[in-house]
Amino acid sequence: MTDKVTTAMVLAAGLGTRMRPLTDTMPKPLVPLCGKPLIDHVLDRLAAGGIERAVVNVHHFADQVEGHLKGRKKPAITISDERGELLDTGGGVVKALPLLGKAPFVIHNSDSAWIDGIGSNIARLATAFDAKRMDSLLLLALGATSIGYDGHGDFLMSQDGALERRGERRESPFAFTGVSIAHPRLFEDAPKGRFSLNVLWDRAIARGRLFGLRLDGVWMHVGTPQSVQDAEQWIARAASA
Repeated sequence: MTDKVTTAMVLAAGLGTRMRPLTDTMPKPLVPLCGKPLIDHVLDRLAAGGIERAVVNVHHFADQVEGHLKGRKKPAITISDERGELLDTGGGVVKALPLLGKAPFVIHNSDSAWIDGIGSNIARLATAFDAKRMDSLLLLALGATSIGYDGHGDFLMSQDGALERRGERRESPFAFTGVSIAHPRLFEDAPKGRFSLNVLWDRAIARGRLFGLRLDGVWMHVGTPQSVQDAEQWIARAASA
């Protein structure tokens, strides 16, 4: 790692349609998991991993998110306002770039949660990021042991961590957790307006500069009401074991 990673982008602007009816009256980041809003799980995890400042984008029920975060000190919060236009993951980060600085930064979805193994996965990700070789480093989990994930995997990972798409006819054991580290160069010549981070990851794959790191612990994708219940049940069982 050539630059210390102390800043994060938390993606909290989505409509949360798969989380309905819970998101009919609140934004997905404020949906509680074990009595604590999802975004607080995220921000507490980031702070424990050495992140000092988080830029949070807002759109759906933006006032609720801003009100909830007001006064939070660790990490310090800066709001990226997307009330006028929802920009998706890539466009949201591009809009926030002036707030994120010139060093590599974490990108963290608001619906990603996990139980850490030994130590902080955020700190492991920051330590593993090598700006000389990487434009982005994605945190990946084993889909078979994850909670709330029923896909066929997202990426194939070589022994040195380099990633490629699994393709429609292939399967991969690795699912993307919604957490990564990006160097600002990943966004050079990025599309304008609304677009997905996948566009930039494909460019990085073509250059051999997209890498992955396996999560140590159990990942929980809490994107639906049922997956919230499943995650809470698993956490309760783990706590009593």
